[in-house]
Amino acid sequence: MTTANKLTIFRVVLIPVFLLLAYAGQRYWALAVFVIASLTDMLDGYIARHYNQITDFGKFMDPLADKVLVMAAMCYFVEIGRMPGWALAIVLLREFAVSGMRLVAVEQGRVIAAAWSGKIKTAATMVCLCLMLLIGPPQLGDSAPDLVAQFSTAVILITTVFSGVEYFWKNRDVFRHVD
Repeated sequence: MTTANKLTIFRVVLIPVFLLLAYAGQRYWALAVFVIASLTDMLDGYIARHYNQITDFGKFMDPLADKVLVMAAMCYFVEIGRMPGWALAIVLLREFAVSGMRLVAVEQGRVIAAAWSGKIKTAATMVCLCLMLLIGPPQLGDSAPDLVAQFSTAVILITTVFSGVEYFWKNRDVFRHVD
């Protein structure tokens, strides 16, 4: 097993650790685990490309690990009332739609590479989720945590929708061959 794949598996293992810490009210520890997991995403991609460790397992598992990490955090925020459920639904819709489009493209013998807007979306989402973990629950009379959560949710949604629209627009020809 390659080093890149080991890092991806490590990220997957960190997801339940993150959730346990978050639900236990240990938000700083949860934040630390989330940051470490997020950084392994960049590191495993760099190692895979730089040291020629690109594998089919990595192509499948790396984006899945990223999505599960982000969705786990967003589900937590929805449950504690920091993010509206409809925002999570929009993010899920984009992820399912993009995955579906990639499956259609694969059937046509095409591989659609990730666009820069998707990478920006991922980075912005992870930073915003870190901010939401950092701010903690609102205190009596303090609306700053709610404003940070609303701002973070808006950034996540804007980057998600933009990257999804761009992805579909640039690859719209994929559907011209679908029966």
